[in-house]
Amino acid sequence: MTLTVDVTVSRDAFDVRAAFEVPDGRVLGIVGPNGAGKSSLLAAIAGLVDASGAIRLGETDLLAVPAQRRGIGVVFQDFLLFPHLSVLDNVAFAARVRGGGWTAARAKADPWLTRFDLTELAQRHPDALSGGQAQRVAVARALAAEPAVLLLDEPMASLDVEIRDDVRADLARHLREFGGPAIVVTHDREDAAALADEVLVLERGRVVQRGTLAELAAAPATPWVERFAR
Repeated sequence: MTLTVDVTVSRDAFDVRAAFEVPDGRVLGIVGPNGAGKSSLLAAIAGLVDASGAIRLGETDLLAVPAQRRGIGVVFQDFLLFPHLSVLDNVAFAARVRGGGWTAARAKADPWLTRFDLTELAQRHPDALSGGQAQRVAVARALAAEPAVLLLDEPMASLDVEIRDDVRADLARHLREFGGPAIVVTHDREDAAALADEVLVLERGRVVQRGTLAELAAAPATPWVERFAR
């Protein structure tokens, strides 16, 4: 299904207004200067902040659906793993919330731990994980909820430079396997190039350009786009 977004998000400094579509199997990168409204836009799609307008997944009006029922998986910038839960229980949490006991939820989580090479870390807690391991847990937790849409807010920002290339390649593979509409907010050109099929540029709450990085570099709409895309 296609994710269709046409929203206004109110902020103190300025409103964020954006309209775009993301089809199944495509990854849209949202880029722009610091404070442009990228994370606010992502939060509105997830239902974490109020927005006006329309957000549709196929024919379903997501603005009329509570956040926990939108079928949207979110990976936050700092991953926000539950510190009191093991890796296994972090990944199992979504199934547990949907109903049933921990035993059934953990059984559903096991295949995701295998897929993300987390089985040996199953009983560790987040404070014993590296940045790359924590990111894998966060993505596994989001996908274990079987979302229709996947949102990632600066998923590489908390990682050490030494491991970014390997983790980026791994995340790109998981995004391709996901199959639904996905959005990645990033400030980094290399991340956008590796993770996204095309990018949407947001400056001070407005969409100024959309296209592949090659298209942006060939005809940048603003000085910021020119610096980012070259």
